[in-house]
Amino acid sequence: MDWSQWHDDYDLPDSNLARRLQAVRDQIRQALDACPPGPLRVVSVCAGQGRDLLGVLPEHPRREDVTARLVELDPRNAASARRAASAAGLRKVEVVVGDAALTGSYRGMVPADLVLMCGVFGNITDEDIERTVGHCAQLCAHGATLVWTRHRKAPDLAPRICEWLEARGFERQWLSDPGAGFGVGVHRFAGEPEPLEPSPGARMFTFVGYDELRRRRTG
Repeated sequence: MDWSQWHDDYDLPDSNLARRLQAVRDQIRQALDACPPGPLRVVSVCAGQGRDLLGVLPEHPRREDVTARLVELDPRNAASARRAASAAGLRKVEVVVGDAALTGSYRGMVPADLVLMCGVFGNITDEDIERTVGHCAQLCAHGATLVWTRHRKAPDLAPRICEWLEARGFERQWLSDPGAGFGVGVHRFAGEPEPLEPSPGARMFTFVGYDELRRRRTG
């Protein structure tokens, strides 16, 4: 999979990716609106080109309050995100080329007020999704918003992801309709953050890719 080319579908106005992106941006905007006054931390796991956060932050009234770290393994996607942040004058947005699966990639930036886990759960095994959910308490501050995505194709795992999150102190705020053609979930962390594991940190997941996961199911 060419993960840089994969982003091209975001530019097709009626594509599922474009509609999912709009839903994610709406939830980011609402989360920032609801944050109390003062400095805010945002982290994005497998950030890609950063189109979600960087599509909201430049025009948002809280932009100067936000310090963000976007972690992305593909250097072309990271370069695109870096250019977008620079063009918007977002001096406190850091784009890191690195392994987003390691909790240590977020050292110094967590617990965060907004955590973006978009494009992750549809590309890793069910076991790794549950494992990653277990690590979210290391990433999220009390009261933080977690925005995550996962397709709603059969087998639809979104309800189970909600159960895993809610068993770990997250409260459901919103889940997109199963018929929307995409899946976006929003949870608020009502618990207390756990200490981040020592460097390099724990591995939350191994990125497999949607096509490979589908091949394994059907093969």
